[in-house]
Amino acid sequence: MTKQISVGGVPVGGGAPVSIQSMTNTPTQDVAATVEQIRRLAAAGCQIVRVAVPNLEAAKAVGQIKEQIDLPLVADIHFDYRLALECVAAGADKIRINPGNIGGADRVKAVAQACARKGIPIRIGVNGGSLEKPLLAKYGGVTPQAMVDSAFGHIALLNRYDFDDICVSLKASSVPVTMGAYTLMHQQSDYPLHLGVTEAGTAHMGTLKAAAGIGGLLALGIGDTLRVTLTADPVEEVYAARDILKAIGLRREGPDLIACPTCGRTKIDLIPLAQEVEARLQTVTKPITVAVMGCPVNGPGEAAAADVGIAGGNGKGLLFRRGKVVKQVPQEALVEELMALIETL
Repeated sequence: MTKQISVGGVPVGGGAPVSIQSMTNTPTQDVAATVEQIRRLAAAGCQIVRVAVPNLEAAKAVGQIKEQIDLPLVADIHFDYRLALECVAAGADKIRINPGNIGGADRVKAVAQACARKGIPIRIGVNGGSLEKPLLAKYGGVTPQAMVDSAFGHIALLNRYDFDDICVSLKASSVPVTMGAYTLMHQQSDYPLHLGVTEAGTAHMGTLKAAAGIGGLLALGIGDTLRVTLTADPVEEVYAARDILKAIGLRREGPDLIACPTCGRTKIDLIPLAQEVEARLQTVTKPITVAVMGCPVNGPGEAAAADVGIAGGNGKGLLFRRGKVVKQVPQEALVEELMALIETL
């Protein structure tokens, strides 16, 4: 089991539930826009949020943002240690930084001591696209072991100043390399791991890469918190993360939709029906399984494990619960009848 850190009261590692993170894409210095986006992320199910801090103006906005949100706030910093110190003073709940790229030992010491005084953890973010040149030369490119070596190098810099309140990420755009790096790190240390596949792409392909990489690792018991990176509205990252956790059985919050793939026996326009049900379920929070089946003969039986479901064909449909038919309804009323039944559960 990994060690546990606390990010603004949210436990990460040590057997705590896997937490969902995202990152704003608004200019951090635009406090109103950033706060509005964070509130949308929170409503979607985000539990920890990160903001980019590229300059002093953004760093000074961190405190104002923190005052107006309920989520733990992570400050993402590259190169300039002074920005980290500013964010620590402003009340950030975690700092994302690579100690190896912020300058000399005195700067690393200053950040480590500032975080230690406030009880703020540091995430070491190793990225396949910015590995140190000696490691690239040693391993002939971006490899899992090169990424792990990079992580341990950064860890050593913080450990030198007795700082060990650390979380680690090892992200590459390649799913196999990412999975390999996290697997090695899991085997070689007990630091909590922040999972992600970086530069994953648009909502479609990015979600597939995240499902394969992040979901695969979580299914193996590796990983403590995650961010799905998408070239999309950050809220889509949160929805994707929720679905990944649900798909591998780590969360039962909200409904799980199952639907048959259609076949020659299907007598109803099942695809838009399933899409409509999926959309309507977005606002449902009950931990139930909902089935949408295309065959009234086999549908209820095949989906007997579902809490509720519908099966349609030839203008009529069946509403069922745990495989038992509740009633027959006109096809156009199937969704409304399903939602009404869900309300009674």
